[in-house]
Amino acid sequence: MFAVIRTGGKQYKVSKDDKITVEKLDVEAGKTVNFDGDNVLFAAGGALAKVSATVVAHVRGDKVRIFKKKRRQGYRRTKGHQQDLTVLQITNVA
Repeated sequence: MFAVIRTGGKQYKVSKDDKITVEKLDVEAGKTVNFDGDNVLFAAGGALAKVSATVVAHVRGDKVRIFKKKRRQGYRRTKGHQQDLTVLQITNVA
């Protein structure tokens, strides 16, 4: 059985024992997160499901470099971004 959940503005197709990386959730490592109601968009079998997940860890994503330049103007700017992420272990799709 699988379900489609929404978190962090994105949708994820999950089933039991999947490991997914989502945008940071304000939950301590080892705690349980429940997705139900509006956060579960679809579930196999037709009925809306309840999805439970355990927070495995909080990690940082890959660094993204942003470089802007205008030629012959002496204009160069470099910025960077590194997203905070949460790793979830799906424990139950009911």
